[in-house]
Amino acid sequence: MRRYGKHTDEDDIRSRPNRKGNRPRTHTRPKHEDAVEGMVLTVDRGRLTCLVDDRIVMAMKARELGRKAAVVGDRVAIVGDLTGQKDTLARIVRIAERTSVLRRTADDDDPYERVVVANADQLAIVTALADPEPRPRLIDRCLVAAFDAGLDPLLVMTKSDLASPDKLLELYGHLDIPHVVTSREELENGTAVARVREQLDGKITAFVGHSGVGKTTLVNALVPLEQRRSTGHVNAVTGRGRHTTTSALALPLAGDAGWVVDTPGVRSFGLHHVDPSRVINAFPDLEPGTEGCPRACSHDEPDCALDAWVAEGHADPARLYSLRRLLSTRERKEGD
Repeated sequence: MRRYGKHTDEDDIRSRPNRKGNRPRTHTRPKHEDAVEGMVLTVDRGRLTCLVDDRIVMAMKARELGRKAAVVGDRVAIVGDLTGQKDTLARIVRIAERTSVLRRTADDDDPYERVVVANADQLAIVTALADPEPRPRLIDRCLVAAFDAGLDPLLVMTKSDLASPDKLLELYGHLDIPHVVTSREELENGTAVARVREQLDGKITAFVGHSGVGKTTLVNALVPLEQRRSTGHVNAVTGRGRHTTTSALALPLAGDAGWVVDTPGVRSFGLHHVDPSRVINAFPDLEPGTEGCPRACSHDEPDCALDAWVAEGHADPARLYSLRRLLSTRERKEGD
């Protein structure tokens, strides 16, 4: 029953006291105009290590970001205690728009995407020529993910003292991918590091590869001594490496001329998230030939216009073969 009529007086309205004594909740969020820009270096169990100016600051994600998560490489706005002192914790209140996002899934039928790194310019795919044996299918999958994310790929072949790189170079030569071949001796005397470094200066480069290929060893040779990570070995029975890198970590190159992101070793690289139509963008010599393709063409079917485009001499047939090999990686397992 209504207790008051049309002409009510404010004194007649009952108001419940705020027993907790705090301010009532509001949907108006602070603008955090005093937030400082930082870069996420690594993420560990909800705590994010960020670089703010020249200080390392520990931070956590603010509640207002909801389910949006910050990842390694993100440019973020941070408030709170930014001194970087022990036992201090700041808050990430904004995540800047990303220029690129490298993703992977656990398998091709897994819809859950895992962001490997944000804002990278380049993807260095590290593979050993022996001990363990190279896995071309995994390389193909990493290439597809790089092309889909808009990253420039770089192929780094290690342990050339144990096997020749000729077979892999022949397989990927028509893709016009920059490559560096290294040996253990060259890593020790620094000549290999200098050649790799030429490809990294001024860029943010994510390093990927399966365990045991020497990825972290190479990264350690590129970064200052105090930034180096532990390394493992290859099991003589299984031929597999031991995971020594458990989380992605962004590290500055010596001389602050760029960044490398060391990622955990992978044994699979799912491509559930990849739109095959975007892979053609990495083949500028073939892309104009798709104008005559039927709608939703897979570029590997009888009516594909690329066959006529290549037959007319507009592109090398080997390039079309390479494109179709990459597009078919979702139907093949890495070990095939």
